[in-house]
Amino acid sequence: MRSSLRAAFWICIYFLLVFSPLIILLVAPRAEGRTFWREFSVALGYAGLSLMGFQFIPTARLPFLSDVFPMDTLYSFHHKVSITSLALVAAHKAILIINRPSLVRLFNVFTAPGRARAATISLLAMIVLVLTSVRRKQFRIQYEHWRGIHIVLSVVAATLALVHIFGVGYHTANPAQRALWIVMPALWLLMVIYVRGIRTLILLRHPYQIAEVREERGNSWTLALEPVGHAGMRFMPGQVAWLTVQRLPIAIREHPFSFTSSAERTDRIEFTIRELGDFTSTVKTLRPMQCKPGQCVYVDGPYGIFDMDQYDVPGYVFIAGGIGSAPIMSMLRTMADRGDQRPLLFLYGNRDWESVIFREELDALKERLNLTLVHVLERPPEGWGGETGYINATMLDRHLSDDRAERTYFVCGPIPMMHAVEKALLELQVPLSRIHTERYEMA
Repeated sequence: MRSSLRAAFWICIYFLLVFSPLIILLVAPRAEGRTFWREFSVALGYAGLSLMGFQFIPTARLPFLSDVFPMDTLYSFHHKVSITSLALVAAHKAILIINRPSLVRLFNVFTAPGRARAATISLLAMIVLVLTSVRRKQFRIQYEHWRGIHIVLSVVAATLALVHIFGVGYHTANPAQRALWIVMPALWLLMVIYVRGIRTLILLRHPYQIAEVREERGNSWTLALEPVGHAGMRFMPGQVAWLTVQRLPIAIREHPFSFTSSAERTDRIEFTIRELGDFTSTVKTLRPMQCKPGQCVYVDGPYGIFDMDQYDVPGYVFIAGGIGSAPIMSMLRTMADRGDQRPLLFLYGNRDWESVIFREELDALKERLNLTLVHVLERPPEGWGGETGYINATMLDRHLSDDRAERTYFVCGPIPMMHAVEKALLELQVPLSRIHTERYEMA
């Protein structure tokens, strides 16, 4: 209940900030000669810019938000609202031209006044920003390059939109509006200062060094880190952190990964990473080394609420596919170190037997935990007697206990698998409040 109230509070604050320009616009008297459609288009433009500017908040990884909302939810919200912001700004332009077709001349960046030119370039920057974000994989843009493009275009779009607003000057002549459009960019700038400045200084004081790079099955590697000059990090099993490897933490080359080590250990943390391209393909080339200038690893975290410690239940059900087992392993290792004997069911889907990450350790954990392990293979070997194909409602019904509605479920893996599993659990009368998911589509 307390978490729900905190979530509702921050949602209200966010939308109050976002729509504050509209509130002032509505209560302020409308000057003579300003038609409804012109004012309506201005309102849409204000809403679009405000939404765009405050997109710094969901992705700033602010502790008071990441302790309430799942990280994948914050980033998914960021993606959807960014598209909405572009639609509002585009509608602002379209309505102006429909209402006064002669204004189409303002789109000519060579002859238009500076304020109109700023608006057009801002809109173009937003279009490229959204397209490269939505179609990053189709355009084959590397994650690091995309992040650089994303940051530059965001700053350009927001700055030129503000230049347009103050250049037009009509509504900023109102003291309340002028104060608002000064305060809001100041808040955006504070987010940037926190992310690129304050948080960087904190990370610089808590470096890690590479202790081990361990090969796993499934074309995956475990990166083990040890703290240097500090006591290490406390995290909850299932949480995530952003890693900056052998660069200063101000670099844009940071990547999110789930902890896979036990939360009972602070002297050593581990992340298991599947080789999928970009940074992940370089993990195998890393070597154990002491932390020296330019060779440290910085860990920004922990973040997220995909953790089991906040649920006091009679047992857990874990469902994972491929590298989605990473946060689940952190939970299992933590429970083993704690001597927790609550009943556990783990359905683990993989392509084939040789690609099952943590295969041997999972078998060993059955000796320390009250764990039922069910492997599900798409391409089983000859003579396989276990589950095959994909995890579905029929398969789940075979393995779930009679108290299934009382268990808490953690689901992590490829997005299509997660959608199918969530739907199957709901068909089996598992309450939605008992199902917790972690998606890796952060960008």
